Amino acid sequence: MADLKKYSFNKYSEKYVLLFNREKNKLKKIFTGAEIEHVGSSSIKGLGGKGIIDVAISVPKNQIQNSIKKLEKNGYDLRPNGGDKERFFFQKVIKYKRNERRVHIQLTHSNSETWKSLLAVRDYLRKNPKLIEDYERIKKEAIKHADGEGKKYREYKKSFLQKIENLALKEYSD
Repeated sequence: MADLKKYSFNKYSEKYVLLFNREKNKLKKIFTGAEIEHVGSSSIKGLGGKGIIDVAISVPKNQIQNSIKKLEKNGYDLRPNGGDKERFFFQKVIKYKRNERRVHIQLTHSNSETWKSLLAVRDYLRKNPKLIEDYERIKKEAIKHADGEGKKYREYKKSFLQKIENLALKEYSD
């Protein structure tokens, strides 16, 4: 199982799909009718990373506040500084066999730029194996550079991710 240190690198595992589907099934009981998608590195076959299961949930904009309460009631911890004006960030540690795994939830609304971006970046990377290799290299470098500091880790990856996001949104825009 993956190393759960905050900034470590783990090879891709097929178990990520299983873990996502288990979490999705739990979330579907909480959010009937919401869109629930596997995003982030663990959703891209062959891309290693921190081993976190990233889940994006899209609800109608007028249901955001109620959805925040539902997630908190079900053991997901809201991280007030982790989101932005369109996205609320939650995390939870789940048990898997004898191990633990982090789950991150990105809660947003159906028409948000955040939602479009999360899906576009995921789909674009899935179609571009060379970019998967490049991103994996950047992630490994970021871990060394950051020395456990999240802000440094995110800053190191930022320009690469912005480039991918721009290409992805261009390709997948309506």
